[in-house]
Amino acid sequence: MKITTILFDLGGVLIDWNPRYVFRHYFDDAEKMEWFLEKICDSDWNEEQDAGRSLAEATRLKIAEFPEWETEIRAFYGRWEEMLGEAIEGTVDILTSVRDNPSLRLYALTNWSAETFPVAQKRFEFLQWFEGIVMSGEEKTRKPFADIYQIVIDRYDVNPSETVFIDDNLRNCQAAEAMGFNVIHFTSPEDTIEKLEGFKLSL
Repeated sequence: MKITTILFDLGGVLIDWNPRYVFRHYFDDAEKMEWFLEKICDSDWNEEQDAGRSLAEATRLKIAEFPEWETEIRAFYGRWEEMLGEAIEGTVDILTSVRDNPSLRLYALTNWSAETFPVAQKRFEFLQWFEGIVMSGEEKTRKPFADIYQIVIDRYDVNPSETVFIDDNLRNCQAAEAMGFNVIHFTSPEDTIEKLEGFKLSL
């Protein structure tokens, strides 16, 4: 098997993002904070913004549903930039090696709101290294739906059997695998290096 392309997820793989960085200042009880993030501003709601729904509409709908939580709901996107942590340096080192390898193509596939992605682009210079980025908020669809993987294939003439896709979400990895991609479920930079070496890639 010859690998010609590396396809990176961004959040959770190259960039740390965690709403708890904001909401730990709103709750003095960790259990209550977790309840809020599981029942009010939950991942399903956030993924609708990743798939193209506007932040304003999402906020309006959620406040209408839970008016007693208006302050906290408004903070989710009002203070979104504070949820953005640092680069995951070990993975950036891997990215650097891929960028510097002339035999490898480098792309990204990310679930990210089109309204918040520019914040990350300004902050992280390595986001300019990719030959192309497919971002869910622009495409109006998201992982794990097959159509967004097909966009990568068609737009950049990517052969899934020659591509390694790296994502921290097992659901997204399974969907990519069903499309014919080789996958690495990201758990740490060290584990990723070991698995890339299993594809006969030296990093």
